[in-house]
Amino acid sequence: MARTLVVLGEKWALLVVRDIALGVTRFADIRSRLEVAPDVLSDRLSKLVDLGVIERRAYRDEGARQRDEYTLTAAGAALLPVLGALSQWGDVHVASPWGPATRYVDARDGGDVRIAFVDAHGRAVDREQVAVVPGPGALVT
Repeated sequence: MARTLVVLGEKWALLVVRDIALGVTRFADIRSRLEVAPDVLSDRLSKLVDLGVIERRAYRDEGARQRDEYTLTAAGAALLPVLGALSQWGDVHVASPWGPATRYVDARDGGDVRIAFVDAHGRAVDREQVAVVPGPGALVT
């Protein structure tokens, strides 16, 4: 998990990934939506690009200079379950009186989806039945 937090543990990183997943892909739009300082946002975007979470693509509006927009890479898209799990937790434990800020839905029918543990055979496993154990890559102390 420590290696993962190097990528995602900095303030704004997951919110930037969330916004790009929502289709907010341009610097000015991300900055406006998150109300983040431009130097901080630039730093987070550069780090996420360097780590392969997002990629930079050039665009040019008519009569304007070339600028960059950002899209999720496969690694970035693989974070959607993480974002969903964090949102699901927040909706229960630190809920907004206005409801969820982000919904995760089945693209086929618009029905809400939830994050759950699933075993190697595709069966749902209750949280109470899940044990956390060290893996082969765990640091030995």
